Amino acid sequence: MNELLEAIYRKAQSDRKRIVLPESEDDRTLLAVAIAAPNGWADLTVLGNVERVSARMRELGVDPDLAQIRDPQTDPRLDVFAHEFHELRKHKGMTPEKAAETVRDPLYFGTMMVHMGEADGFVSGACHSTGETVKPALQIIKTKPGTSVVSSCFFMGIPGRISLFADCAIMPCPTAEELAEIAIDTAASAKAFGIEPKVGMISFSTAGSASHPLVDKVVQATAIARKKAPHLQIDGEMQFDAAWVPEIGSKKFPGSSVAGHVNVFIFPDLQVGNTVYKAVQRIAGAEAVGPLLQGMNKPVNDLSRGCSVEDIANLVALTAVQAQAQ
Repeated sequence: MNELLEAIYRKAQSDRKRIVLPESEDDRTLLAVAIAAPNGWADLTVLGNVERVSARMRELGVDPDLAQIRDPQTDPRLDVFAHEFHELRKHKGMTPEKAAETVRDPLYFGTMMVHMGEADGFVSGACHSTGETVKPALQIIKTKPGTSVVSSCFFMGIPGRISLFADCAIMPCPTAEELAEIAIDTAASAKAFGIEPKVGMISFSTAGSASHPLVDKVVQATAIARKKAPHLQIDGEMQFDAAWVPEIGSKKFPGSSVAGHVNVFIFPDLQVGNTVYKAVQRIAGAEAVGPLLQGMNKPVNDLSRGCSVEDIANLVALTAVQAQAQ
């Protein structure tokens, strides 16, 4: 087991949080319960028909007692959830009847559990799209005050080094202002996990070595982030090698205390971020844990539909640690 996962597991075990899993129809979710619950990473709730879910867990060799099972179709809290959801969305034309129907959807029911304080975090996406997972969260949990951007980061474990990469899953082409918010939010994610952030704003230029509007965006984002978070250790623009290698950082970016020591990498757009994290994962054998969604009032996290059982269990642990920082 690598250093990154060991650190996440230990922190999750130190203060167990309640995580809801809405996708009981996917066997990977049920098998992940058999990893996360016995290891003490979280107290789990699985959503679905109690008899069917329990029976399927037994068929898979998973003890149904490892998780609470709640049925969104018959749960005694349905009326309470429907009333609250109607209050939240009536300004958008939501009717009481539509609210009662909507909260029976496991994605909405699970999100309402988090909103109402009956769970501390939510993990979905094994068989739902990012949009399907995030839409209820934006409607119910909403973004943090002063935050206009929902972004994501991956925790990347390379032997001897833990880094955060952002944004790798959500924002296709952030503006300079949005990129600054992503930098600040990712630094906060690092701190939540006990990592002192050193933020590098990544580009194909280092300290003015190239001139282009794409470079200008990263320079502007760096300035905005510094103004909004004056105590944050951040520098840019810089190329990846100047961010990663101390000798190259000192040569290309003399005077920077961050260059060569970056542990929070902010990429200029989703094409770069998504490509780099997958390249490092596959070529360098890095452990990629995430994506962790940022900017929400409470933890809601989205899996890849190609995720493994271990990916789900790991994101449960990561979500639990994120919830500890609330």
